[in-house]
Amino acid sequence: MKFVIRIAALAALRPLAAQPPDAAALYKSRCAGCHEAAVSHAPPTSLMRRMFPETVLESLEKGSMKPMAAGLSAAERRALALFVSGKEFGLALDVNSKEGFCASSGEAGVAARAPGWNGWSPDSANTRYQPDPGIRAGDVPRLKVKWAFGIPNATIANGAISVAAGRAYFGTSNGVVYSLDAATGCIHYAYRASAGVRSAIVVGQPGGLARQVAYFGDGLAYVYAIDASRGTLLWKKKVETFPSARITGSVKLHGDRLYVPVSIIEEGLAVNPKYECCRSRPSVVALNAHTGELIWRTHTIEQEPKKTGRNRAGAQLWGPSGASIWSSPTLDPEKNALYVATGNNHSNPTTDTSDAVIALRMDTGAILWKRQVTEKDAYNVACVRPDTTNCPEDSGPDHDFGSSPILVRMENGRRALLAGQKSGVMTAVDPDERGKILWQTRVGKGGLLGGIQWGSAADSVNVYVPLSDIAWVGERILDPSKGGGMFALRIRDGEKIWVTPAPSCEGRKNCSPAQSAAASAMPGAVFSASVDGHLRAYAAADGKIIWDFDTARDFETVNKVPAKGGSLDAPGPVISDGLVLVPSGYGVWGGLPGNVVIAFSVDGR
Repeated sequence: MKFVIRIAALAALRPLAAQPPDAAALYKSRCAGCHEAAVSHAPPTSLMRRMFPETVLESLEKGSMKPMAAGLSAAERRALALFVSGKEFGLALDVNSKEGFCASSGEAGVAARAPGWNGWSPDSANTRYQPDPGIRAGDVPRLKVKWAFGIPNATIANGAISVAAGRAYFGTSNGVVYSLDAATGCIHYAYRASAGVRSAIVVGQPGGLARQVAYFGDGLAYVYAIDASRGTLLWKKKVETFPSARITGSVKLHGDRLYVPVSIIEEGLAVNPKYECCRSRPSVVALNAHTGELIWRTHTIEQEPKKTGRNRAGAQLWGPSGASIWSSPTLDPEKNALYVATGNNHSNPTTDTSDAVIALRMDTGAILWKRQVTEKDAYNVACVRPDTTNCPEDSGPDHDFGSSPILVRMENGRRALLAGQKSGVMTAVDPDERGKILWQTRVGKGGLLGGIQWGSAADSVNVYVPLSDIAWVGERILDPSKGGGMFALRIRDGEKIWVTPAPSCEGRKNCSPAQSAAASAMPGAVFSASVDGHLRAYAAADGKIIWDFDTARDFETVNKVPAKGGSLDAPGPVISDGLVLVPSGYGVWGGLPGNVVIAFSVDGR
């Protein structure tokens, strides 16, 4: 009997076997605040169920979710990956597979295939206008699929495409950057970044270099320079250490300098009532294109955040904060100026640099002038959650600028900057008169994801404006009867030249006619993509739809990866060398996920 008691006593002294992490509780406390919010940047549970646990784990350990996973053990991160994906490890495709690679890979030279679509726009003015498309407007109705490329292990295709020297470059949500042959879709190389890449890749050759260099940023605020021909790393620079900082907008290369817009999604962290909201100060940085060395940094908010009190959960409050730059800078070398458009503040007090167009000196980063369009717009994701603890008092409408300013010269010789806003208003300001407002034209109702989202396109006479105004009939259930439409506004005075309502998508699952993606233009035609999965071309003269292709379908791909199209959002189509290219798949706001990049040409030739 004594022996039995002694054994029991010894057993009681041993440490209990480690209990498996409670993944459901971890998700609720760490993740649900953003992932269950219909208007947050985080993908919903339904979309994450399409992911592989390897992808989720990589994001938690190395990618954009690393700041949110701080403090979690390896076992807890693994349990979360299994929980949100609903799959076991070992089912993901091999991203190192050599299927679909080109038989041979030559040098990438900028002169080989001019003018291309190098970066967010073919020009530094961000007009998204292709003057030499290699295709006539009369041939647009004959566009057919030339090739399709499947992105392995992906549920979203939101990497902006660039075309330079006969190659197509784009990043993916899982951090792989591809260089494809633009004519065939075969792979020249695949480079793995530290986090997802959605900004357009810019290819150029700084003075003194014998090679072409590809530049881009990722979801952890790293900027990369890689050999454009071979995909080998030249340098890598982290430009912002604040948690949740990222590069959303595309970098700009001019001479030996690289201009980088920095965004910080602190507004999502604010859903936690214990979070000390908010202290982010996004910025524009200029880097040495040869080395990545910092030349200058200009914050969108000049003053450092200060303590402003405590919220009802006892957490310290800070401000001012926010004013991210979500889009690519617009360059004006003639005036030694760089223009950016900013987002909303995340906490009080508000600043006069949020929801604004700001001009900076290209050489020093000094602010030349600023023009605020919407005042007192303090907003974060807590404002639309059941627990609004961190929502600013008298919160704003979240009417930030998500698109780049467009620099144009009007028929009378004067210049204008065109800035489309989530309010549904296009604003023209005079860059030569310290941002004086020339005109404002409303095209939509606007809203959290409404109005003018990711970008318009302009020729010498009109600016072509796609309207989002996405709406829901339930949590992440899209309203098929609201949103969308295409507008042509005369640049001289903002008058509406034509309006083409969005075709209905009633009867389709997860369907919205919203046109959130950036538009693209060429002589005689304008392209706009829709959340309903359709890519359409409009006659520039009268807005008549001259071509319509539904991308929400299965595709046979050149790299043998199973691929399906879905909603079209964020990056718009690009036009180059007789091709129209677009990524398809965007389930973040309740739309249709997908993982395909499609190239169209006349008759598919």
